[in-house]
Amino acid sequence: MKKIAVLALLFTLCAGAPQGFSKATSWEVDEAHAYIYFTIDHIFSKVRGHFEDFSAEIYFDPDNLAESSFFFEIEVDSINTYLGKRDRHLRSEDFFDEDEYPTITFQSNQVTAAGNSVYNVDGVLTIKGKAYDFTLPLTLAGVTDHPMVKGARVAGFNGEVTLDRLEYGVGSGKYYEMGVVGKDVELLVTLEVLSK
Repeated sequence: MKKIAVLALLFTLCAGAPQGFSKATSWEVDEAHAYIYFTIDHIFSKVRGHFEDFSAEIYFDPDNLAESSFFFEIEVDSINTYLGKRDRHLRSEDFFDEDEYPTITFQSNQVTAAGNSVYNVDGVLTIKGKAYDFTLPLTLAGVTDHPMVKGARVAGFNGEVTLDRLEYGVGSGKYYEMGVVGKDVELLVTLEVLSK
């Protein structure tokens, strides 16, 4: 009798799962359609770049945010600002010091709904061994059956946020004081993710 009751409960829970998402579903980044871009001021112009190599572990259910989580790991040596000399300088001890700190990580500890399909992902961002509370606002662009991958679901997230690079020790502040390189970095995260 207990077995029947448990099976009935499981069936009820499954039947009540939200459309497009399942409880504890893991979402895998589609590497061909996922990017982490950044922009920073240089005197009167803006320098743009991105990180080519990053991984993510994503669990997301809009009706069960308590069990939703995001983890990102970015490889510093994959920085690309479309100029090799500048990239080498950014990887050096003057900025990211990739030999000592090869990765940047973000681990969420809470996901909350902010309205209009926006979710605030609160967590800890670690750069060069400095870990600070950080909020990444992500907009859920949608979820649907993947038109090109049979049996898979696809979801999209987009987010923009600004951080102070000097707070994380990315640069000594010398170039900022000279009026050459800004301290505020604009981040743009755009992700397509597939249900595993």
